[in-house]
Amino acid sequence: MNTNDYIIRRENENDHFEVENLIREAFWNQYKPGCDEHYFAHILRAHPDFVPELDYVAELDGKLVASIMYEKARLTDENGNVKEIVTPGPISVLPEFQRRGLSRLLLEKTFAIAAEIGYEAVVNFGDPCNYIKRGYKSCRKYNVCLEGGVFPSALLVKELKEGALDGRRYIYSVGDAETFSQEAAEEFDRRFPPKEKGWSPHQEEFYIYSHSSIN
Repeated sequence: MNTNDYIIRRENENDHFEVENLIREAFWNQYKPGCDEHYFAHILRAHPDFVPELDYVAELDGKLVASIMYEKARLTDENGNVKEIVTPGPISVLPEFQRRGLSRLLLEKTFAIAAEIGYEAVVNFGDPCNYIKRGYKSCRKYNVCLEGGVFPSALLVKELKEGALDGRRYIYSVGDAETFSQEAAEEFDRRFPPKEKGWSPHQEEFYIYSHSSIN
C-alpha cells in the first residue's frame, strides 16, 4: 500500500467524533498518562484562532486514519509589530498507520494552502527528528524565542515564504485556545471507550525536549 491509496480531504462536521477518537488513539500515553489532545481539538474548532482552511484528514476505505489541524499564532518583533503565523497541532496518525508517510502528506498539503492564504511561517513545538526532514529549523536560527528570550530545543520554525523572517528578534505566542481545565478534559474523555493510563519512555523524552533550551 502506498500514499496514493489515501484520500486527503477537508474534515467535515460528520467527521468530528471519529477525528477526536483518532487523535486520542494517536496520543494516548505519549506525552503523559492518558492525553488531552482530543479535547483540545474539540474546543479549538469553535475558537477564533482555528484555521478551518487547514483542517484536513487522510481516509482509507472509508476510515479516517490521520488528521491535522492548525491554530493562529503570533510573532512579535522588538518594536511591537505582529506577524500572524500558524502552528499545527494536533497532527495525528492512528498507531497502526504510522511510519507510512501520512504526516508528511498532510503537512505538505497544508503548507501549500497556508502559503496561498498568505501565511509566511509555521512554528510549533515538536521532536526535531520528526520535523527537520519537513524543512523546519531550530528557532535559534531564525531568532524566534519565547517571552524572556528563551530558545526551547523543541521550538521549530519553517518559512513558507523565503526571507519572511529577516533575523530580527521575534517572540512566539499563541492565544488561549490551549488554556482549559483538566477537569473539563477528563469529563470530555468519558465520552470515549475506557483506556488505561500509563507511563511510556516517550514521556521522558518529551520532558527532556520540552524543558531544554539552546543558549
